This record gives sequence, C-alpha cells and structure tokens, in this order.
Amino acid sequence: MPEKNKAVFLDRDGVLNREMGDYVCRVEDFEVLNNFSALKTLQDKGYLLIVATNQGGLAKGWYSEDELAKMHRQLKKVYSEHGVEFTDIFYCPHHPDFTGDCDCRKPKPGLLLRGIEKYNLDPSKSYFIGDRERDMTAATAAGVNGILVDSDQPLSEVLGMIV
Repeated sequence: MPEKNKAVFLDRDGVLNREMGDYVCRVEDFEVLNNFSALKTLQDKGYLLIVATNQGGLAKGWYSEDELAKMHRQLKKVYSEHGVEFTDIFYCPHHPDFTGDCDCRKPKPGLLLRGIEKYNLDPSKSYFIGDRERDMTAATAAGVNGILVDSDQPLSEVLGMIV
C-alpha cells in the first residue's frame, strides 16, 4: 500500500486573504496576505496545500460561482508567483438559512474528509490552519491537527507547530 500523503488545509478568509468582516464578494476586494515564505516552507517539507472554505455568500446570492472562480484564480496566481502551488480548493456553497443542512459547511468536516480521501492523506500527519473555532471543530472531527490563528496573523508565527 502506498504511503499516505500529508497536507496543510487552510481556511481562506483571514488566513490566505485579508478578513473583511463579512463576505468578500468582488475580486477587487480580494487582498492576498503575504504568507508566501511560510507556505513555501511547508510545501518544501512535502505538505500538500489545500484550501477549505465556507462560501455561504453563494447561497445568499451575494456573488456568483464565476466571481468566486476569479477570486480563486487570483489567489493561485499571486501565490504561484512566489513558488507556492495549491493542490486543490474545496468550498462549501451552502448556507443553513438558504439551503438547509449539508455535510460540508464547517464546523462539519466534509471539506477535509473530501481532501483526505481524494489525496490519500494521513489525517494524523495533516493540519488545518484556521481563524475560527468552527475550523478547529472540523479539524478535530476529521482527525486532523487544528491550529487556530488570529485573522490576518502571519503564518510564519505558527510554522513551529507543524512537524
């Protein structure tokens, strides 16, 4: 059986791009944070980098799938210019007030479980960096090590927590 991979899951808003306090609805408001060297370090240590983000603004009709795709292209482009490649971006398009319950909206672990299955990950060697308690709840439910950061905190400050 092939050896399992390891990954660092990353929440998006407040971790990879500036937290706006509400939904980022336009690519013009999408400000990428400078976590380039920290994520490059993790990538160089063999971690897959996977984004796991709630995007309930889709269900609310505040922005379109097309606009979200533009934001994610921007995210990938800016990080790629610094040698950082995201393996995948998983997002939950649901919102409980509009679409009812789902298994992918954090604090549920669905986004992480999809990544674990798709990329043959060892949860015990993987991490989830997020800026909300719901991210930590999802990490625990998926068997992944959770690292809680403050919104917009430099990820270089938590690199020592990842072995």
